[in-house]
Amino acid sequence: MTKPTITGYDHFLHDLKTRIRAARTRAALAVNNELILLYWQIGRDILERQEREGWGAKVIERLANDLRHEFPDMKGFSPRNLKYMRKFAESWPDEQFVQQVVAQLPWGHNVRILDHLKNAEEREWYIRKAFEHGWARDILVMQIETGLFHRQGKAVSNFADTLPQLQSDLALQTLKDPYIFDFLGLGAEAQEREVEHELVKHITSFLLELGAGFSFVGRQVHLEVEGEDFFIDLLFYHLKLRCYVVIELKATKFKPEYAGKLNFYLSAVDDTMRHESDNPSIGLILCKDRKGLIAEYALKDISKPVGVSEYQLVASIPENLKGSLPTIEELEAEFLDKTADGTSNEE
Repeated sequence: MTKPTITGYDHFLHDLKTRIRAARTRAALAVNNELILLYWQIGRDILERQEREGWGAKVIERLANDLRHEFPDMKGFSPRNLKYMRKFAESWPDEQFVQQVVAQLPWGHNVRILDHLKNAEEREWYIRKAFEHGWARDILVMQIETGLFHRQGKAVSNFADTLPQLQSDLALQTLKDPYIFDFLGLGAEAQEREVEHELVKHITSFLLELGAGFSFVGRQVHLEVEGEDFFIDLLFYHLKLRCYVVIELKATKFKPEYAGKLNFYLSAVDDTMRHESDNPSIGLILCKDRKGLIAEYALKDISKPVGVSEYQLVASIPENLKGSLPTIEELEAEFLDKTADGTSNEE
């Protein structure tokens, strides 16, 4: 049966759905905030009592039993979790900071951060990034294990000389060094079908490793200049930087001539593809070994913004399967096949 047309109904329904979803999100965040703050307060009180009253470690077991007996429907009062609460309060002594920053993440995220990181600066950085990009718990752990904190913003670039300061800072923080393309993690008995299955996952891993905001435009993007054909390895549009990002993949160590070629590509992209509202296009050369000083000299007088980073193909597979690792050409081909529908990585 056809529903009768009601003027303005669809717009009204869409508005209601948006408001309801927003209210549910706010309610969930508020509940999480209260739970995290409660855990922090419990941990703080345990710490204070142990220091002031000299309570031993066995009090944790007793407290866990009593709390679970009183609140049988509530999870989270195991001895192990109470110890995490104590460690949580010890790591973040400032209650206001816990309320405003730390409590934005679920408890499971905070536990993983406590488990994997000892440095307070790194812990805070991952907390802020996880909330900013909405990382799931497994993604958070992966970013920690691959050392994103130490890789972010480490590419050699000429951004400071070719971009306004605000865009330069953001562009530099967008790039990493090295990029880790750890796409395979197979056991010693892996069969060809398993290797193939892992290969089809590469696109998700590639976009995730590139970082938030990258939207795929194309592979081997054709440029015609004065009747001659040129092809860009990989072309992206970055949703936060508001510009095209041209990526050139090189299976060798960095060579100075790579920068000149990419400078040419950027000029062509800016002239033929860039919209008047877009920022200047940015180039990234990914190579096996970037040789810092050589890259710095090569970029010194380049007019377009270019960064140079290394990439690593890290794979825990047996020797007899190492030939199954993708080449640069295979990686590009797979990337094209899996992103023909416009897959992007906006987080």
